[in-house]
Amino acid sequence: MANEKNKDFNKMLHDSKDMPKIKTITDEKSIKKYGGENMYFAPPIDYDKIMKKIPKGMVITVGEIRNYFAKINNVDFTDPITAGIFVSIAAWASEQRDNNKTPYWRTLKAKGELNPKYPGGVEAQKQKLELEGHKIIKKGRTNIKYYVENFEDKLYKL
Repeated sequence: MANEKNKDFNKMLHDSKDMPKIKTITDEKSIKKYGGENMYFAPPIDYDKIMKKIPKGMVITVGEIRNYFAKINNVDFTDPITAGIFVSIAAWASEQRDNNKTPYWRTLKAKGELNPKYPGGVEAQKQKLELEGHKIIKKGRTNIKYYVENFEDKLYKL
C-alpha cells in the first residue's frame, strides 16, 4: 500500500463495501484454479476478527482464513485478492489505534511467509514473531523471503 500515513485504515476496516456477498464466476480457468464457481467476499472487519483470535505462540495463514470463510458460508472459495488487501488493512488499522490492537504479525502468507506489506515490513514482523518464540528462516539468494520455520506445527485451528 502507498501513502499509509495519509490513510484512515480504521475507516476502511469498517467499510463493508456491500460485503459479505457471494458471486458466481464463469471463467473456466478460475473455476479450475479455485475448485468451483461460488466465490465468497468477506468484509474487512471479518478478517480483523479472525486475526484477533490467534493466540501468542500460534500463527495462521491468509489461506486458512479464506478456507474457513468458504466453509462456514458453504461456498467453493473465498476471493484471494480482497483477502490479501483486507488483511493488510487490518494490520495498518491496528497500528493506527492506541488500544484494541490486532496481533496481525501472526497472520502469514502462503507456506508461512512473512508479509512485507505489514507496518514496518518483514523486519518488524520477524521481530514480533521471534519475541513469541518462532524461528524465522531466510530463503532465496536474490529474491529473499522470510518464513516461520515449521509453521504448520503452530497453525491455529479455526
